[in-house]
Amino acid sequence: MSVSSSLLRLMAWLSPAFPVGAFSYSHGLEYAVEAGLVGDLAATVDWVKTLLLHGSGRIDADLFLAAYAAETEEALDRVVDLAEAWRGSQELALESAAQGTAFVIAVAAAWPDPWWDRWRARLKAMERSPAYAVAVAVAARRAGIAAPDALAAFLHAFAANLVSAAVRLVPLGQSDGQRAVAALEAVVLEVVAAARTRPPEDRGAATPMLDWCSMNHETQYTRLFRS
Repeated sequence: MSVSSSLLRLMAWLSPAFPVGAFSYSHGLEYAVEAGLVGDLAATVDWVKTLLLHGSGRIDADLFLAAYAAETEEALDRVVDLAEAWRGSQELALESAAQGTAFVIAVAAAWPDPWWDRWRARLKAMERSPAYAVAVAVAARRAGIAAPDALAAFLHAFAANLVSAAVRLVPLGQSDGQRAVAALEAVVLEVVAAARTRPPEDRGAATPMLDWCSMNHETQYTRLFRS
């Protein structure tokens, strides 16, 4: 695949228009705003930066590279299982699994490949849903897209989606939203570089405030988002 085709495919997969429902998830941010933890541009950048460096972004980076590197179906099965265990709340698990499942369905429909049908049947037999990061990583490898480029694009989309949620929730203006995205560029690249050299024993994350917000969001009285 040429460089231009790879870029176009990444842009399609990680566009807000791709039918994975990313717009309906705030990843606990809705409750963080309700609780007064996030209320302006600086707090938004700090929140998303923390998730990228120490929370879900770090976990997804490790899962992404592990799935990309899986040489056998059994190795990929282990990554799928690990992804299910690495979620701090019911809503975070739903967010990842629902988007991963929707991503696989959309990719298989638009870019037909018998391999997708086999993997979907295998997941069904295992009673598993693929994490979003795992699904995108598998698609990137099958399309011949370099892992660092695909991971950077995935994490950038993750950050941009949270900023978009903050624009609606805080609320931030559109200009502040773009300032937040710009401020997070270097963080995304830092996370990619760290994930590529991190040994397996150092994998994992610790963002208890995110888990607390996500759990409280489950019973939040007024909600715009599913997480």
